[in-house]
Amino acid sequence: MTRHPISSSPLFIFIMAGGSGERFWPASRKSTPKHLLRILSDETLLEQTIRRFEGVVPREHIFVLTNEAQVEATFQAIPHHPRKNIIAEPAKRDTAPAATLATAIALHHNPDAILGLFPADAMIHERTLFQEQILEASSLAASSHALITFSIKPSNPSSSFGYLKLGEVLTHNYERKTIFRSVDSFVEKPSQEKAKEFLASGDYGWNAGMFLWKGECFLEECRRQQPLLADFAGELIRSAIPESVILEKFSTLPKISVDYAIMEHAEKVIAAIATFDWDDVGHWTALPKHLGVDAFGNTIKTNTHAIITHDAKNNIVLSQDSPEKIITLCGVDNLVVVQTHDAILICHRNAVEKIKALQLPEEVK
Repeated sequence: MTRHPISSSPLFIFIMAGGSGERFWPASRKSTPKHLLRILSDETLLEQTIRRFEGVVPREHIFVLTNEAQVEATFQAIPHHPRKNIIAEPAKRDTAPAATLATAIALHHNPDAILGLFPADAMIHERTLFQEQILEASSLAASSHALITFSIKPSNPSSSFGYLKLGEVLTHNYERKTIFRSVDSFVEKPSQEKAKEFLASGDYGWNAGMFLWKGECFLEECRRQQPLLADFAGELIRSAIPESVILEKFSTLPKISVDYAIMEHAEKVIAAIATFDWDDVGHWTALPKHLGVDAFGNTIKTNTHAIITHDAKNNIVLSQDSPEKIITLCGVDNLVVVQTHDAILICHRNAVEKIKALQLPEEVK
């Protein structure tokens, strides 16, 4: 990770590509979580995420943060991406250390770096609008000395997301695609009743975990709130061999989210109101939205063989790597059925959030 003149652009993109692979079991596993699967298209979600930034920054400015268990699968999923830009975190330490690592890497390359931090597993179809909003938000990050987060307009009273309580409108330039508002507070996942109140008020947005900031601005917040993170970043920035600092120090950092560690008490946080489409593809029940349904409300995806249904409605059925087996559904509704080479999941659609609670043997995790 030596310094090299990769581009004069100060903008760097970091894609968080870790995850435990629990919610999309049995298709996903520890070594191949959701963003490394080809469930929604012929490309993985990670590939789609990288492609979404083409034209925004040069590919040399796109980094992927993964973990040691998934690094080989990540290499295989994006073989044409610069290998030096795939960074394996040596320990699982949540998003605050990841954000600090990303900031330090960007500042190691450019002392005036602006960086964006984005998850690898979101589905966004409106690529042009997304790119326009990213560039507008990065411009504001460069000039405002604020931490920028993206707010998603809630489509339903979901209790599965954290929320942003939005304050005053800061800029409303009709030549721009983006409205910016102050962030009054970060709100934990609410009850269903609270979520209904948030939706009705119009002053709350989903916290999508997408951030932009000037590197030095984030470091100042680390110095003020999380000195251990600031010390790690400073050592990495100054080091001639940053990889050695990562290996030696990263696993000693506190395990804490960037919201708790930095964002909730930062001096200035601004929300960019996202108008592009967004779906975190959080559970199997997200598939119908992207893959469609048949005349009976069933969503069916298979690569090699038949799935037969009779008097079956509103089911989600996926089959992988098992060409000799036929799946048949008869007289059942609202099921999720997933078959892989070594496991079968049968789950009610209303219970998909409980999949991660399954007590699975190590060989199929």
